[in-house]
Formats: sequence, C-alpha cells, structure tokens
Amino acid sequence: MSCGDPHDKDCSEVLDHLYEYLDREMPAGESEKFQVHIDECSPCLATYGLEQAVKKLVKRCCGHDDVPSDLRSKVMGRIELIQAGEVVSEASVRDQAAREQAQRERAADAASSGSAAACADGGDAGDARPEAARAE
Repeated sequence: MSCGDPHDKDCSEVLDHLYEYLDREMPAGESEKFQVHIDECSPCLATYGLEQAVKKLVKRCCGHDDVPSDLRSKVMGRIELIQAGEVVSEASVRDQAAREQAQRERAADAASSGSAAACADGGDAGDARPEAARAE
C-alpha cells in the first residue's frame, strides 16, 4: 500500500511493522520515524487508529483470563534449557504435558472420590473424630 506521497518510510513497511510500533517493541530511532510517517500519512494513520482500537478491545475483552500458576515457571525453565544449549524435543514437551494432565485428572478423581465418601458417611471422610464429636 502506498498513499502516493513521498515519505522517508514506505507505507507498506510502516504497516508491516505496525504491531511492533503499537507494542512499543521498536527501537527508539525507528519508532520516531514511524511516528513522523503516521503523522504525515492519513491512510496509515487510519490503519494505525483501527489497529490500536482493536488491540484495546482485545485487551478489554480477553485480558482477564487466568493463566495456570505453574505456566510461567515451565516456560522460563524451557527457555533456560534452550539458552544453555540443551535440546528440548517437541516429543518430550508433549510427554511432559501428558504426564501433568494425568496427574491433574488423578487428583480430581481423588478429590471427587473423597467427596463421595464423605456424602456416603454422612460427614467428612477426612474427619477421624467420632460422629458425636462431629455433630457438636
């Protein structure tokens, strides 16, 4: 895309790197050149405004999802392995995920079995006190 006006940066280059600019992942010098282009170029400014609005909408609507608590540590651990030069195969990652899923399922089954036992006993299956003491 080009608006037809001469710019230091071509419109297509600006639009190709728009998300880097929006996410502030661009070096300061490049960012300033992009800002100058966007200020001068109405088609790029319109695209920039639309993309910025979409990012805000996505953040507002989807930014509250909870991430599993151990996810960050797993990701950081794998990054450290890769940086250390150790090979992390995709198969080993899948195997690890399958083992962790099986552990979660066993824990959920155990929890639901404990709840069922508590209901059948008329009380808490984990409570070793005599029934009279539980009634108090």
